[in-house]
Amino acid sequence: MKGLEFSINDMSDKQKLKNVKIIVCDLDGTLLANDGSISENTKKLINELHKYDVRLSFATGRLHSAVKAIADELGVNSPIISLDGSLIKAHPGGKVIYESFVKEKYVKRAVDYAEKYLLNVALCHSDAIYYTENHTVIPQTLNKFGAKYKEVSSYEGYLDKTLEIVYSSDMKDSIQYVKNRFMFPYVVGCSTSFFRSQRHHGIFYLEIRRAGSTKGKGLKRLLKYLHIRPENAVVIGDWYNDISMFETDAIKVALSNSVSELIRNADHVTKGTNNEEGAAEFFEMLLKAKKG
Repeated sequence: MKGLEFSINDMSDKQKLKNVKIIVCDLDGTLLANDGSISENTKKLINELHKYDVRLSFATGRLHSAVKAIADELGVNSPIISLDGSLIKAHPGGKVIYESFVKEKYVKRAVDYAEKYLLNVALCHSDAIYYTENHTVIPQTLNKFGAKYKEVSSYEGYLDKTLEIVYSSDMKDSIQYVKNRFMFPYVVGCSTSFFRSQRHHGIFYLEIRRAGSTKGKGLKRLLKYLHIRPENAVVIGDWYNDISMFETDAIKVALSNSVSELIRNADHVTKGTNNEEGAAEFFEMLLKAKKG
């Protein structure tokens, strides 16, 4: 039912909502307001849904370490998808369900390209983002909310546990060149994301992960681990990195501030934005179906 609106007055839709066992929600631009807050009403609705055995999890571009406090605040007791699917880690407890490291030879190549083309580069691990003194602008330019940054004397010793490589620069052509060098036939088994910064004028980013690391793939791995059928899951998002989740058989909810690609493929679009408790609208709809 892509592109259609769910209604708790429609018996088939109501039954689908009654069968929901887990909500997998994006954070920034979705569950969180722009200032990073979560309303008390949203917290209350999540707590009520827990009473009906509805799990809550996150699928986020953040590091795992940058979402633990939010998970604690909301009483999350499910594995969390972080770094856009590169890592799935239990919360609480920290058991690794899935991790996908970039091959060490490619990480070293990325560092060499950064030096050659004067690009800022950082290595994202599950616990922190590592950078050297030659790349001290990294903490100010990256959009990795809540991340812990660590300056190190050298990238040696940090090459083998890298979940994501991130470039940041105002030299668009250089970053695009490097992007092409991390595609077939130059490398095998990597995926890239190139985009302009929303917060910093003239800054461009390149993210490099191991192929197969997307939120959509992470969702499938999470549901398989929890023995939950995709049609018994809800995904909520707003941005391009959420598109892969909207290509699954889960119930798809887009906030009104979402990119058009998500809105076109959503089963339900909220009236409110992330700053207007848009996610809470759906939580309330789901709760009514559960009670009904």
